[in-house]
Amino acid sequence: MFAKKDYVIHTEEEIPRIRYAAQTTAYVRDQLKQLARAGMSTFELDQLAGKLIADTGGNSAFLGYRGFPGNVCISVNDEVVHGIGRPDRILDENDIVSIDIGVEIDGGIGDTAVTFPLKENIDKDTERLLKFTEKSLMTGITKAVKGNFIRDISAAVEKVAKKADLSVVREYVGHGCGIQLHEPPEVPNFVCSYRGPRLRPGMILAIEPMLNLGTYKVFTESDHWTVRTLDGRLSAHFEHMVLITDNEPEILTWAQ
Repeated sequence: MFAKKDYVIHTEEEIPRIRYAAQTTAYVRDQLKQLARAGMSTFELDQLAGKLIADTGGNSAFLGYRGFPGNVCISVNDEVVHGIGRPDRILDENDIVSIDIGVEIDGGIGDTAVTFPLKENIDKDTERLLKFTEKSLMTGITKAVKGNFIRDISAAVEKVAKKADLSVVREYVGHGCGIQLHEPPEVPNFVCSYRGPRLRPGMILAIEPMLNLGTYKVFTESDHWTVRTLDGRLSAHFEHMVLITDNEPEILTWAQ
């Protein structure tokens, strides 16, 4: 790992381990999405995540991180990020669920997130939120190429959000990831004064738009972790880890 103040370049020895960790994390993400169902508590889902992670031979990268008490982050409906699994929080078929997962294995770390509904038929606003939050992520990834700046990614994400009439959460941003869960640089999902470093091969970014149906403003619950929208409207969160290469970006957390 070659670290400067504002970015990290991962070595040829590190990248395969990070790639493996990212694939492991994507596997757990997709298994949890399939297994989540109405009537299950978010605590049950968190415990299931812990078992799935342990079965891979890895460890939760979130459990104990800065004191976080869960195996994964489970955020429901108007909860934006950092939701904690609770025995008294029972999932309903009308809920949308965001699962953010980090796995540490073999010296690498994977980090990925997805938001999904628990039933097939959802209203148009919820469909718009999910569709265009994921689209903003994928559009941002197209700008994660050698020679661009972080701001190019930010602008691409924000453009999709604005066109879909969705607001961008500003307090939480993407980040570098690979050997540590959070590495420089930060990756905002909106254009600001921060241009960020020029993108170089070997950089790995966790790009993670968080978009809301209503206001972009959020607050943190009394548990000191769970972040919710200020107006109580729905929020969605999608995240992929992306390796900057000499050519096209490589999505490390793509389902295999």
